[in-house]
Amino acid sequence: MSSLVRTVSLCEGPPVLVPGDSYSVVVLLQGYAEPKGLDGAVRADGSVTLVLPQAWDPACSQREPQRGGGGAKIALEEVARGPILVDTGGPWAREALLGALARQGVSPGDVTLVVGTHGHSDHIGNLGLFPGAALLVSHDFCLPGGLYLPHALDEERPLQLGPGLEVWATPGHGGQRDVSVVVAGTTRGTVVIAGDVFERDGDEDSWQALSEDPVAQERSRKRVLDTADIVVPGHGAPFLVLREVAQLAAA
Repeated sequence: MSSLVRTVSLCEGPPVLVPGDSYSVVVLLQGYAEPKGLDGAVRADGSVTLVLPQAWDPACSQREPQRGGGGAKIALEEVARGPILVDTGGPWAREALLGALARQGVSPGDVTLVVGTHGHSDHIGNLGLFPGAALLVSHDFCLPGGLYLPHALDEERPLQLGPGLEVWATPGHGGQRDVSVVVAGTTRGTVVIAGDVFERDGDEDSWQALSEDPVAQERSRKRVLDTADIVVPGHGAPFLVLREVAQLAAA
């Protein structure tokens, strides 16, 4: 027997809302990449996704400043108790981002953690809107004010942020330090917010040309497809991952 995987784009939103027992996922802005002209120019922006803890109460959003005395593990668990933003889009999307957050009842000051899947400008162009948040950009983790904390993230060791919430090392597109956010236990299974591990659904003929390490990215793509029920790609609509078991014909 073998498992066949196919993907189907979600024709919803944005926003796309996926509720969960511990965390809900809201795709605030859907990324895009549109060729412009004949010289290879592309107009693009990255997807922006909000991860909301079910226990978060906007009426009690005041928090104590994090000092990092307990190390990265404890600090990550603490900042994951509030709203988490995965990527911020480019600076040209500033007003769209603020409006999308407001429609979810979240202000920039409420966001406790911003995860940048990689360091390209269309994915981390609005970090300045969140000076009070902890930042995990690629593999660099810092608390507000610029206190950087070491951690042991690699492909074999994800960072645990909360129940069913992890950050994975998914190298390839931007080099060796790209990350993805994995949210298990939603009403639609496991959601992987993958940055540019996947540009979009159906990108099989194009992602390699944009990859700094295609071998590593191929490995990351397989890992995501083996786990995800929904993938949020960097530049397109979220898509479902459907698995079918096929009976191999006898030799």
